[in-house]
Amino acid sequence: MTKEATPELKSEIKKMIMETLNITDVRPEDVDDEKPLFGSDNALTLDSVDAIEIIMALQRSYGIRIADQTTARYVIRSVNSIAEFILAEKEKNKL
Repeated sequence: MTKEATPELKSEIKKMIMETLNITDVRPEDVDDEKPLFGSDNALTLDSVDAIEIIMALQRSYGIRIADQTTARYVIRSVNSIAEFILAEKEKNKL
């Protein structure tokens, strides 16, 4: 059973994304956890190069492995999807 992502984890993810991409004109609290990170609906305006950097930073920061492009697309959809994946991977690695 996967634990619920905490507000602290989500905040940590937002800060990591902003530091990785050198985003200084948006505050972490302005990024909606539910909205897609890619697209005009969010405070961030990210592109495919940003996606690669985010995936690399997640793998480095959380010791997780994102195996393929399809999984990566799913994982980096939103802050919530990133948090859920991190928790699921940590849970899987406990077994």
